[in-house]
Amino acid sequence: MAGTTDRACNAGTSERPKLMSAAFDWLARAQAAPHHAQREWTERGIALLPLGTRFNSVHLPAALVHAAAGTGDLQVVTRMFAELLNGPVIHNRPQNQYYALVECTPCRRWSQRYPEAPMLGAGHFMSVPASDLTGPTGLYWTVRPRIAGDLCAAPSVAALIHMARDPRREGAR
Repeated sequence: MAGTTDRACNAGTSERPKLMSAAFDWLARAQAAPHHAQREWTERGIALLPLGTRFNSVHLPAALVHAAAGTGDLQVVTRMFAELLNGPVIHNRPQNQYYALVECTPCRRWSQRYPEAPMLGAGHFMSVPASDLTGPTGLYWTVRPRIAGDLCAAPSVAALIHMARDPRREGAR
């Protein structure tokens, strides 16, 4: 997902609403020209945004997420994200990957500590779905951002990784 636009997700995209919420206006401002992101959401349903200025992203493979949740059931996973991460999460269903949007923190240190869930930041780009793409196919929001600056706390994402690492959850994998 980082660095790609996942055009297959755009098939059948209907015209998007002209008004953007404050949360999506804030996300669009990750680009030097926010109107480009807004136009991409309107025309294609996905905007390519740079990481490392307003937010970073933690790549969460589905196997890790399912181990933490104890199941691959999408409703249970969505509830876990909403309760534990309390911030925006994108699901790339064709690639079976999740991406938690987090505050900008040092990526190298994070990725050394959590190699199974690397953090992507400056120098990377991320395909971000329009506000109305909420699944269950293609690239969509598992948990949408609610307000400007709404991000997952990095310690909450770390807690999810620790849950997945817990050997007592081995049977859930």
